[in-house]
Amino acid sequence: MEHYVAGEYDVVVVGAGHAGSEAALAAARMGQKTLLLTINLDMVAFMPCNPSVGGPAKGVVVREIDALGGEMGRNIDKTYIQMRMLNTGKGPAVRALRAQADKNDYAESMKHTIERQENLTLRQGLVDELVVEDGVCKGVVTSTGAKYLSKSVIITAGTALRGEIIIGELKYSSGPNNSQPSVKLSENLKSLGLTIDRFKTGTPPRVKSSTIDYSVTEIQPGDEAPNHFSFETPDEDYLTEQLPCWLTYSNEKTHEIIRENLHRAPMFTGIVEGVGARYCPSIEDKIVRFSDKPRHQIFLEPEGRDTEEVYVQGLSTSLPEDVQHKMIHSIPGLENAEMMRNGYAIEYDVVVPHQLRPTLETKVIENLYTAGQTNGTSGYEEAAGQGLMAGINAALKNQGKEPLVLKRSDGYIGVMIDDLVTKGTNEPYRLLTSRAEYRLLLRHDNADLRLSEKGYEIGLLPEARYQSFVTKQRQVAEEIERIKGIRLKPKADLQAFLASKGSAELKDGILVADILKRPELTYMDLQPFFEPAPEPLDRRVIEQIEIQIKYEGYIKKAMDKVEKLKRLEAKRIPANIDYNSIDSLATEARQKLIQIQPETIAQASRISGVNPADISILMVYLEQRKYQTLD
Repeated sequence: MEHYVAGEYDVVVVGAGHAGSEAALAAARMGQKTLLLTINLDMVAFMPCNPSVGGPAKGVVVREIDALGGEMGRNIDKTYIQMRMLNTGKGPAVRALRAQADKNDYAESMKHTIERQENLTLRQGLVDELVVEDGVCKGVVTSTGAKYLSKSVIITAGTALRGEIIIGELKYSSGPNNSQPSVKLSENLKSLGLTIDRFKTGTPPRVKSSTIDYSVTEIQPGDEAPNHFSFETPDEDYLTEQLPCWLTYSNEKTHEIIRENLHRAPMFTGIVEGVGARYCPSIEDKIVRFSDKPRHQIFLEPEGRDTEEVYVQGLSTSLPEDVQHKMIHSIPGLENAEMMRNGYAIEYDVVVPHQLRPTLETKVIENLYTAGQTNGTSGYEEAAGQGLMAGINAALKNQGKEPLVLKRSDGYIGVMIDDLVTKGTNEPYRLLTSRAEYRLLLRHDNADLRLSEKGYEIGLLPEARYQSFVTKQRQVAEEIERIKGIRLKPKADLQAFLASKGSAELKDGILVADILKRPELTYMDLQPFFEPAPEPLDRRVIEQIEIQIKYEGYIKKAMDKVEKLKRLEAKRIPANIDYNSIDSLATEARQKLIQIQPETIAQASRISGVNPADISILMVYLEQRKYQTLD
């Protein structure tokens, strides 16, 4: 087919899922003329799996996206049907916000934002190949022969990349939700020298709400107190009329139906070839792996206000359709439920992530970036975080500026990307709080304090948002300093209040900052007993004051560890280093260092198979090389 030049851009983004949407918006907002190409305009920011945003670790990522100037937090704040803070009985490091989305509203709202964005063109088209000259990516070619030239290309193809849907013995080429797959692009990436792997994910059936008996399930309502993902969403916009979710359970009958049909389960018959997600297993996988469990949680999640479809969370499956019917009807509340969509598994190609730099640019092809499930992750939030960083770094490189690489101590986005490019993944990667060694510092409440400065410096966070952040930062610092100098005396009213709270009475005067460290007391509890702040403080400022004071000791210890690590992060490894010339390195360490090409000593120390002794040898070699260069 003859190609023709259909347009020239600074950045071309391939795929308009959650990664592609963030990548395109970031690049355009940073002044880049951007083209966003997608197979189907009706599936921009579509949610092919669970209709929700957030949760442990993932919710923090959405806050980080917002703090940098991304869109996901603002978009879910406009389109949620339920908002709920998880782990409220635990410390701030593991608290997590989760929103139930109106999936159609979410997609339409994001598409509308993209359509109105200056510098951004949204166009339907299937990309078949890249334009690569002398190892540099210079554009894309679509199935219709249109060639779009660009300075950078970002691939965010998700599960459409040579996607195949599996239901029982049925297997057919398809993207998510029976959309068109992208087949030729995957073959093109291989021909260009990229190593491709095969992963699998899945989704549960959807059932009709009016056929569910909710009376035998447990209601899961949203929160009454306001909370939002975006730092700019005002509390007065909080939705009071929320839709509940419902909790039920599988049982022995369900499990027996599954066990009797394992010989028809694609993941056990060999039809499924891709590696599945460890932390989001199918129901048949759960029954086999956790055979001692008498039941498993099943959440019934409405997919929106104007649809009867209900997502059966916890029942992801690729079993044949007739078995899915039996499974559903064995669950309390679903005995008469009508199945509106089958559950299915989907296999897809991924770019093995050790081929990426921390900027998400590929090492094999310059100016080519990949993000999202293309890099082996699972989840909308992980995809959006990567898309944002790929869009930012493509724009910065085009502008001749230094890249933005978030450290592990900067955010969960930094943890995720470092894990991918340094450790790789042999299964769909999911962010967990346990992956972050500095999780006390990486909380949902302080994402703006960690990242807003960076978002503003690169030109992505608007001036008004930045000034709001500066005000909050100032108010927190000034009020902490102020209450460290206010002493409370053991007066009768205060003593009585402390007794009512089960808190020890005062024997002498005490600073407000010191008594606030008591876990049973809050800033607002103590407010009547000392002079109020010179200016009104909103709940987010007060929350920050409390956390910083109550966890001061722990936070300081974590910060000390970060400072030690910074010294290793500052030790850069030259790009042209020849690891084969370092005689004393262990063979495995040499192989891994050549494969990963770490950019700093700190990154090298995190590579599996590279031991402390290898790091010491490497540091000595770099020191000797530095002195030889000086001579």
